[in-house]
Amino acid sequence: MKVDQLDIKIFDTRKEMGEAAARAVADKIRELQDTKDFVNIIFASAPSQNEFLASLKEEKGIKWEKINAFHMDEYVGIADDAPQNFGYFLKVRLFDHVPVHSVSYLDGNAPDLENECDRYAQLLLDNPIDIVCLGIGENGHLAFNDPHVAFFDDPLIVKQVELDQACRQQQVNDACFDTFDEVPETALTLTIPTLLKAKYAFCIVPGEKKADAIYHTVSEDIQEAFPSTILRNHPNAVLFIDKDSSGKLKEISSYSQA
Repeated sequence: MKVDQLDIKIFDTRKEMGEAAARAVADKIRELQDTKDFVNIIFASAPSQNEFLASLKEEKGIKWEKINAFHMDEYVGIADDAPQNFGYFLKVRLFDHVPVHSVSYLDGNAPDLENECDRYAQLLLDNPIDIVCLGIGENGHLAFNDPHVAFFDDPLIVKQVELDQACRQQQVNDACFDTFDEVPETALTLTIPTLLKAKYAFCIVPGEKKADAIYHTVSEDIQEAFPSTILRNHPNAVLFIDKDSSGKLKEISSYSQA
């Protein structure tokens, strides 16, 4: 399936989806490493990325020592070694297993969060992003750009945001937190323009709870009320979904097949 510029690949299972996404990302890394000293990659942190990350670390021929890694969002005020901490999530699932050249973490416990946003923004300016590996939230968010703060022309690179209720509830739905009240109310996030500046975007979105978000991503007009629709404007974006997350696409008759 292809909608506007967005290629969409559908798989029967989460495992098949994750393996296919890992192969695609690994192929692109290997291709870029033929011509670049370093490849700069942003990674998402969420249970939706588990199968992808597990497969990516097993891919052969990646020169991890020539990769600079970044993560795209972080809660404010959560312990650095908490299971819900997004930097820690990536550390235990990927960065502890591969010899990356560098990993840059957003610090949600920094004493001055505005300075932390500026620090991280400068790192991204100094290391233009080649690849972004991301997901889509139940409310259509990219990173922590929930609809009320998802500005397609955002002048900022990194910012502090208040999370909306749907976003916080998703963290409970994903079993990351036991109760809604435990979910932090604020976070740091890369903005929409920052994410979309990556030359290549690989979006991995499994699960029945994401079926509405995928439906809106494909069917709605491109608009900030449905942040993920902006992926359809990216010249090199691929969406990987499984049977469950694609469940409502059969209701759409206006997409093109490729």
